[in-house]
Amino acid sequence: MAKQQILLLILVASIHHIAYAAAATTSANLTADATTTAYDILEKNNFPRGLLPKGVRSYILNPDGKLEVTLSRECRFPVNLGGQRFNLQFASTFGGVIHAGSITEVYGVDVQVKYAWLGFSQVDRAGDQLTFHVQQFTQSFPVSGFAESPSCT
Repeated sequence: MAKQQILLLILVASIHHIAYAAAATTSANLTADATTTAYDILEKNNFPRGLLPKGVRSYILNPDGKLEVTLSRECRFPVNLGGQRFNLQFASTFGGVIHAGSITEVYGVDVQVKYAWLGFSQVDRAGDQLTFHVQQFTQSFPVSGFAESPSCT
């Protein structure tokens, strides 16, 4: 009987120690992740920082790659790419599913084409080119055009 109580005590102590170690590790990981920015998430997935405008307030990245980014307000700005001028608009909350070289299921990001605003559905990177999918259209631009994050107007 005494041996069973000692074994039970050792088992409880071991479980407590394992639970404490796991909590300490989880806490350390949360602290390390708190210093990662949405711009860093882009770079880790082979995208340039300039895909996001300046002023990101927060982001959520789920294990399945779902990324949601929050700005302080809606953001519009013009960009010049390939000799063409485009107006882009980001909702105050936007996102998609990010994996190395691909962002799918994009929502909350629109480009003005003539007089209409059209939503992006996907962005892919192949080498030094970014390909944007806007409804049934695709357009590729050099990655170098997205080196710096644009400012909202």
